[in-house]
Amino acid sequence: MIEVSGISKFYGQKKAVENLNFSINEGEIVGLLGLNGAGKSTILKVLGCFLLPSQGEAKVGAYSVTHDSHKVRQLIGYLPDRPPLYKEMTVEDYLVFVAKLKDTPTSLVSQYVGEAIEHTNLEDVRFRTLEQLSHGYQQRVGIAQAIVHKPKVLILDEPINGLDPIQIAEMRDLILSLKGRHTVILSSHILSEITKTCDRILVIDQGELVAQGTESELMGLGDGLMNIHLELSKGDESLVEAIRSIPGVQSLNQDGDENLMTIDITCSEDLRSHIASCVIQKGGGLLTLQKKEAELESLFFKLVNAES
Repeated sequence: MIEVSGISKFYGQKKAVENLNFSINEGEIVGLLGLNGAGKSTILKVLGCFLLPSQGEAKVGAYSVTHDSHKVRQLIGYLPDRPPLYKEMTVEDYLVFVAKLKDTPTSLVSQYVGEAIEHTNLEDVRFRTLEQLSHGYQQRVGIAQAIVHKPKVLILDEPINGLDPIQIAEMRDLILSLKGRHTVILSSHILSEITKTCDRILVIDQGELVAQGTESELMGLGDGLMNIHLELSKGDESLVEAIRSIPGVQSLNQDGDENLMTIDITCSEDLRSHIASCVIQKGGGLLTLQKKEAELESLFFKLVNAES
């Protein structure tokens, strides 16, 4: 659905992005992950036909962003880092306005606007002016204007920027609900949200693509070891030894007692399913089983040459 071949963008002598190559399949949710100023927004603006590349080629569908920009714009919905809102308009009037700008057939405008409002959970505020809405609701309206014309591709620049924890969780669920309806490429500098939302991650540093892949593939770029944290409401030494004997377990540390036990495991691959099966078979009360976030976070800092 998206093909990027040797894309570079310069502002005078200043490099924004250089020699990028990647592809995104139809229906995927792919995240651009990088520190502020890494070049994420520039990449999205090139794909959205807001900027011409200095070198290289990018295609959305079968169309070139350089030579077929009008065709590309018909395929995409775009949410910049600041939603393009006319705050004196009501939610419904604004979405009708955007739908018409996107050449939605007149007979379908009302239907498409209603579906966008329903899908982004804006029904309760559809007749309120945009200036009356919280930042979280304004971000939802930004998503709604991006999907109102039913594009094949969604480009979302920092969609959770400025949201509180509850709003972030709601936005995450909204983005996940778009899967299957749209191909989505989004940017963020927040590692935990990218991993919870995206099928694949493209790590950008100083305008260059330094790594790409699924979360587990990126983990393979590290030391090859995974740390898993377990919390059990009950357990004994036989359970601990059973976990220790699972092929691939490198080391194990336990704490607590038989009524509340914590176990930290280092293993050579992702053994979460095997560990869970072992705990269930041994009658352990499984409370928590998770991969330690700090592990991937540490790798991210190494990839972008930042201080952790």
